[in-house]
Amino acid sequence: MRQNQFTQHAQTVLGLIEYLGLTLITISTVIAGINEVNVMLVAGVVTLADLLLLFLYLEILAMVGVYFESGKLPVQFPIYIAIVALARYLVLDLKNLDQWHMLGVASSILLLTLAVLAIRFGHVKLPYRGGE
Repeated sequence: MRQNQFTQHAQTVLGLIEYLGLTLITISTVIAGINEVNVMLVAGVVTLADLLLLFLYLEILAMVGVYFESGKLPVQFPIYIAIVALARYLVLDLKNLDQWHMLGVASSILLLTLAVLAIRFGHVKLPYRGGE
């Protein structure tokens, strides 16, 4: 009985820490997004890099929203974020990258895309049973 009570208290504490962390991530992401919009307004121009950064922020918020809603974190979301981050890196540093670095970043994007495809294929062909 004591072990069961300890486990329940530990899960409660960990759940609170988890929600606090998610709340901090959400607030930080919103603040970063507002700051980025402010930078665009001051500069008077919106670049592709700015849009990709805002898209990254939206992906993070969507990931947190899914986690709050379902209690689960689909592995695709961090992969989507990584793909967009690599694309943004490629766009920003295109002139400074040699051909091998460009090929490496593009290959990384391709591998991440194939990983998402494999995960989605697995969900369709091998669905989880009983909410596992």
